Amino acid sequence: MDFSTNFTYLFLEGQVELEKYRYIYFTITLIFYILTICFNALVIYVIYTDKHLHEPMYIFITALLWNSLFGATTFYPKFLTDLLSEVQMVFYKSCLSQAFCINTYITAEFIILSAMAYDRYVSICKPLQYSTIVKLSTVWKPLFFCFILPACGNGIVAILTYRLRLCKYKLDRIYCNNYAIVKLSCGDISVNNIYGAFNFILLVFPPVIFIIFSYIRILAVCLRNSKDFRRKALQTCFPHLLIFTIFLINACFDVINARLESHIPHIVSMVISVEYLIIPPLFNPIIYGLKMQEILKRIKMLIFQLWKKVSFVRT
Repeated sequence: MDFSTNFTYLFLEGQVELEKYRYIYFTITLIFYILTICFNALVIYVIYTDKHLHEPMYIFITALLWNSLFGATTFYPKFLTDLLSEVQMVFYKSCLSQAFCINTYITAEFIILSAMAYDRYVSICKPLQYSTIVKLSTVWKPLFFCFILPACGNGIVAILTYRLRLCKYKLDRIYCNNYAIVKLSCGDISVNNIYGAFNFILLVFPPVIFIIFSYIRILAVCLRNSKDFRRKALQTCFPHLLIFTIFLINACFDVINARLESHIPHIVSMVISVEYLIIPPLFNPIIYGLKMQEILKRIKMLIFQLWKKVSFVRT
């Protein structure tokens, strides 16, 4: 088959010295993927099985971790397959699907984090009204929009990309990225650029601004209260603020990297391009598992129970 004239397939050419380090890359990547699945699944299981954790704050955490699994699963299986393949190629429609899923994961992450910021804002700034404003029965509605809005917005992005006629078939990436696919086109991409910018501004800027605004208000309330109040507020907000900062930095690095790719060493560019697909999904459950006392306590109880069962079976 002459791939140079058939754009049913695209080639992913972002790997660095794959022939030399193929099995090292594969082993490290597989370990990261297994740890990501195990850590997220553990925290989700603990929250799901403990009725005391069936509260809005923990429901939002569960949604965040499900989104982390979604983002990781969008990237890892295909990448692991490519590491063991002689030729790294992908069906064009599958490439578009991966780009759509990754964009949806990124934008959903920001919206979920903004919903969590609102939950923290109400609990700290309006504690007496918290039970009436944030109800378990009403949490599902904003969570629905956390996923449906990114899916719709990024679905249009994928459709606009699909209509383009490609004149190149090699992606200098290790996964499919919408902006990289658009750059393969030899036609007019102004509509893609305009809507892409609009979609990014609509789905990312408001959540980021709202999160920053929420923490400014929370800080103002903390400064007017006692040290004990500030300590409890910090204990509650620190995991969320840390995760938001990590994800925002990684996402910003990738946006800058996509625009300055030709001016950055290739290996550095490839590492930056996958950070937000590897670091947040792996560290989100670790941060919440270690910093949220209720979750940590129940994880310890679960491990202790498993240890007792194993000890009993051995005896």
